[in-house]
Amino acid sequence: MGEKDSMSEQGQGSGGATVWLTGLPSAGKTTIARALGARLEHEGHRVEVLDGDEIREFLSAGLGFGRTDRDTNVRRIGFVAELLASHGVLALVPVIAPYADTRAEVRRRHEEGGTAYLEVHVATPVEVCSRRDVKGLYARQAAGELSGLTGVDDPYEEPAAPDLRLATQDRAVSESADAVYELLTERGLLA
Repeated sequence: MGEKDSMSEQGQGSGGATVWLTGLPSAGKTTIARALGARLEHEGHRVEVLDGDEIREFLSAGLGFGRTDRDTNVRRIGFVAELLASHGVLALVPVIAPYADTRAEVRRRHEEGGTAYLEVHVATPVEVCSRRDVKGLYARQAAGELSGLTGVDDPYEEPAAPDLRLATQDRAVSESADAVYELLTERGLLA
């Protein structure tokens, strides 16, 4: 039995999974992941939040925001999430991941390795994200100081069939986190 086969068997039924929260900047991905993570940790689950901004700083430093670099970043995060999930960790991944084919590639790698993968589309309209503007990106883009903002002047390919779609503008953070928790429960991923 190879190392990959051994890791796959360990991941099955161990309570590990990757929950990828995709959506526009300021959609609420990280806020939901942190709220869900706190609840899961309180219940005794092993949880890691792989925040896109932190990954950019430490794992993907030096990568830009062109298509090739964005895809490389998503693949790296996907690999780390799969590794954690295969060892019984619930990996919550609030990362934009703007391209459908790269997200599909990450899902496929998980499935081939026998590791659970759920895609949650945090479907907040760009107008709402722009008002929230947590990092000031929309304001900088409007002022001409920034280009390549996902969903504004750079593409964001919405998931066609996510495991869950959340319209966050109509619900509290706790309600969104509860919806993801319910999905994990329905899929048998919370022991």
